[in-house]
Amino acid sequence: MVKLELNGNWELRDAAGELLCPVTVPGSVISGLYAAGKLAHPYDRENEYAVRELFWQAYQFVRSFDADEALMAQNTLTLVCEGLDTLAQILINGKALADTDNMHRTYRFSIKEYLHLGCNEICIVFHSVLRFIEDYPYQENKTIHYIPCGAMKGNQLVRKAHSMFGWDWGPQLVDAGIWRPIYIEGTASAGIEDVRIRQVHEKDGSVRVKATITLSGAGTESSCANQEELAVPSSDTRSFMQAGIAVTVALAEKEGIEISKVPAKAVASELVYEAEITVQHPKLWWPNGYGEQPLYELAVSVDLNGGQVQRVTKTIGLRTLTVSQEADAWGNEFAFLINGVKIFTKGANYIPEDAVYPWIDEKRIDYLLQCCVRAHFNCVRVWGGGYYPSDAFYDLCDRYGLIVWQDLMYACNVYDVTDDFAATVRQETLDNVRRLRHHASLGLWCGNNEIESAWHHWGDFQKESMYLRADYIKLFEDILPKAVREADDETFYWHSSPSSGGCFDDPDSDRRGDVHYWDVWHGQKPFSDYQKYFFRFCSEFGFQSFPCLKTVESFTAESDRNIFSKVMESHQKNGAANGKMLYYLSENFRYPKDFKSLLYVTQVLQGMAIKSGVDHWRRSRGRCMGTLYWQLNDNWPVASWASIDYYGRWKALHYMAARFYAPVAVSIQKTEDFVSVFLENETFAEQQCSVALRVRDFAFRVQAAWKKEVRAGALCACELLRCAMDDMPSGKAKSPADGLKSANNMTGGQDGLFLEAEVILSDGTVLTDVDTFVPYKHMELPKPHFTTKVQETEDCFEITVRSDVFAPFVEMDFADADVIFSDNFLMISSEKPVTVRLEKCDILRGSFADAADLNARLELVSVAETY
Repeated sequence: MVKLELNGNWELRDAAGELLCPVTVPGSVISGLYAAGKLAHPYDRENEYAVRELFWQAYQFVRSFDADEALMAQNTLTLVCEGLDTLAQILINGKALADTDNMHRTYRFSIKEYLHLGCNEICIVFHSVLRFIEDYPYQENKTIHYIPCGAMKGNQLVRKAHSMFGWDWGPQLVDAGIWRPIYIEGTASAGIEDVRIRQVHEKDGSVRVKATITLSGAGTESSCANQEELAVPSSDTRSFMQAGIAVTVALAEKEGIEISKVPAKAVASELVYEAEITVQHPKLWWPNGYGEQPLYELAVSVDLNGGQVQRVTKTIGLRTLTVSQEADAWGNEFAFLINGVKIFTKGANYIPEDAVYPWIDEKRIDYLLQCCVRAHFNCVRVWGGGYYPSDAFYDLCDRYGLIVWQDLMYACNVYDVTDDFAATVRQETLDNVRRLRHHASLGLWCGNNEIESAWHHWGDFQKESMYLRADYIKLFEDILPKAVREADDETFYWHSSPSSGGCFDDPDSDRRGDVHYWDVWHGQKPFSDYQKYFFRFCSEFGFQSFPCLKTVESFTAESDRNIFSKVMESHQKNGAANGKMLYYLSENFRYPKDFKSLLYVTQVLQGMAIKSGVDHWRRSRGRCMGTLYWQLNDNWPVASWASIDYYGRWKALHYMAARFYAPVAVSIQKTEDFVSVFLENETFAEQQCSVALRVRDFAFRVQAAWKKEVRAGALCACELLRCAMDDMPSGKAKSPADGLKSANNMTGGQDGLFLEAEVILSDGTVLTDVDTFVPYKHMELPKPHFTTKVQETEDCFEITVRSDVFAPFVEMDFADADVIFSDNFLMISSEKPVTVRLEKCDILRGSFADAADLNARLELVSVAETY
């Protein structure tokens, strides 16, 4: 096989063919114009809206390339376009080759008759999707009125990432271009069209790896512009292929140790081959936190008359992975079952890392997924309003042990399922399922985000045509699941999220399936509301915060730095959400003294909210078997639900997630009647532990204490200690006023006390959790005096922090550097020093001369300094 790369230098032209600037492919209109200095940054202030208007016109991407004798000698020449965004016309040497309408597809077109020896030109014209939407010819009784929050009208009419039209966290940047690789493949004989891998795990522990290889015959491709699949080979081609073709399959450990190499045998026709290799002592793949992630490489080679024609490799992990829906006392569980073990899923929802897709690269993907691992995730959900990530994303999830909940690309929308729409989405599904199905990390396919639930009870959906409701069933319970199963009949398929199994059957049930819970935040319910519900699996719940001041400074002028300024509100896409954050702030904290303090307090609120939900559901392990908070990341600098902002800076939530998602975590449960200490043990080992619950005053003096030695089982949540609220200093709080009363033998009332839970494991690990009797706003927190000491080693800085008084949510930061600490937003609840590590590889931006320099520049703030 011969491959001619077409990535690299192209020209970006306007609709009339006038040169605008060079553009690097993969690239887009925005990435090209910005790199050429012809466009202000789309994320600065309100530039988004001016950039959006650029896409009412068409653009051309043009380049020339040489077709040499070796290329032209091939029997077939195929143009492969892995990503065209979106309504494109392809011309080669001035001749129209094809039209495309789906950015999520990989297109392959036979082009030999379009080329000539020497210099050739390819031009791809990208038509305006905004004009297409404006002129869209709705069928009778199928006009769509619904518009998702923050989006532009008609975003569901084209197969383009919905969030490129805006969302309630993202900008309206309807970019266009060649956003993934483009190249020409030449083959002189049979090539590999598809490799499908299945695993059979035997009772004796061995694994049979079965490979089915489909070949494409030389000279069999049609030049039809609308070609969907390779044509069936003629009898002449069959005879050609039988002469001297050999297919072999080899399996090796990723380190290169070959396990076996076997010839594949032709079955059904000379185009389909099968082979099987048995691994007697397999190394099983486990999610992060449960074991290792050993990987194997399966290689398929096609030889012709002793010479290799093509070799394709697939990296796999040996494991069983599905979703258990076993009936139990509460209904039906919803739990990932990996190698026979039901795990508690811990993670978040992922969106594209950037609103300008060519600005996403493997380095950013790797950084983001490493941040997931560091916060003890074992799962990420690829949300359905973005895109199917690159191969690199899934390779990294395989390597890091992150199960992928993979939505198909449909979210919060109403679809007009025409014949053309049905055809392109079916092929889109086949393209992506075939590309991704071999990955060890692939946990489930999900048909869409929230659309079943929306049709069930969202008010605006009830105004839509019943014909469109029927199209939902046609698309998500017929066309798409059939396409998924055609390409992958082993991975679990779920019709929608949330869902109880489809057919609009109570999709938000707390007895089966998964749930999206938004009464905390959208419904403005208190954080304590989480504890009312025992969902089987909570795949969305969230709370907003602002990014830190350094991020806000990147898109604002100084005069913009008020949360109700025009610029700040343009970087807040969820309606009145800035006011909503102030409402929650007023329920929990005193009003901050300045803008920077306000940003900090919203991050603390966000972390408190999500921790409240996760702690409750982890305590309910067995009944609830997973939490995926909304959301992991941002696609531009914005106020949002993300735990990591656009620049990769960890918010308070992500540091807190590293604690509440830890394999072994401790949490305090506080009710009107009692206080309990729980251990959530998501490991295979029992834990022998010493547990203590203390009531302290702000000077760390212990007012009451309880201790106990306990053994906690593996893979379970265990209540270690329970104390009656009546036994707490100042007695049972029967009303807010009672909760503030002083009591005898104490230095103050409950407004001067806090709860500290401490669990010491048998290996010496110390786990803590802190809670309060009253909201922080009702506590007279003293201003802490911090002392810090920094020691430097070859690889890291060790920072020791002390406080003379109780200091909640102590943030460490630098004004002129970005780093990831081993821990942050610390709860300093005793006189003991807290030691935090800063690995030198985690200094992301900036540098430090030495330990003294770091210590001098270190800034600390806690709640008491914010008002």
